[in-house]
Amino acid sequence: MHPAPRALRRAAVAVVVLAAAVSCAPQPEKADKPSASAGNACEKGELATRASGKLTIATDEPAYEPWFKDDEPANGRGFESAVAYAVAERLGYGKDKVVWQTVPFNKAFAPGEKTFDFDINQVSVSEERKKAVDFSSGYYDVRQAVVALKGSKAAKAKNVADLRGVKLGAQVGTTSLNHIDDVVKPKQAAAVYAKNDQAKSALKNGQVDAIVVDLPTAFYITGAEITDATIVGQFPHQGGTPEQFGLVLDKGSALTSCVSRAVDALREDGTLAKIEQRWLSDAVDAPVLK
Repeated sequence: MHPAPRALRRAAVAVVVLAAAVSCAPQPEKADKPSASAGNACEKGELATRASGKLTIATDEPAYEPWFKDDEPANGRGFESAVAYAVAERLGYGKDKVVWQTVPFNKAFAPGEKTFDFDINQVSVSEERKKAVDFSSGYYDVRQAVVALKGSKAAKAKNVADLRGVKLGAQVGTTSLNHIDDVVKPKQAAAVYAKNDQAKSALKNGQVDAIVVDLPTAFYITGAEITDATIVGQFPHQGGTPEQFGLVLDKGSALTSCVSRAVDALREDGTLAKIEQRWLSDAVDAPVLK
């Protein structure tokens, strides 16, 4: 075989070099362009859920009012039960396709793989919690409130400074407890309880002067559970972003964007407002503690 002419050899080398340059050049990232299947990622009723064809939703036990009615999350009554089913419907799962699961409050947003598709349990969105779990868009803007027995020293408080000398309590792992530590900064350490029921019992028994809970819960406590208690006041929002409850999902869950879209749609079409009006209508204005 005759050797190739020099010009042809040079051309062949140029082609090889060019091909190598092209293969090594930075290529556009696929994430910059929506894939063909991206639009179907949230296809109704066909999400990559824990159980095929089912949506597993978790909450704590007992399930408190006004968030749930009669300690029965599956009945669709109460603010969070109604929100859960509204989100499920948006995702393409009817009530018969929803499976409820019991998960303790603190465990819901603790590190580790989750056994649920999403958890709904008055969990406030925070940067610290986002390190361990995903959150949906916020489904409720919430404020914290102080509850005390009528006629007590704590009940007479007009501002945050008036609360610094009283014994306060709250459930562990909550933004209620954070408000005591970071906003009130009391002279004595807050009493910490595993459950709100324990905090309420401590209030009734005089073990604490007041407890901090979210505002709707405060209205329910004073209206139905401890009728000789009163709402001392509510705390204003801290900073520019209101505290919000969000649905909790596994860190990096493929469902997060779909669930957030569902929540956003429910807010935009007024569904969340209607559910709030029905189940949290008592959570109206209360004195603001500054």
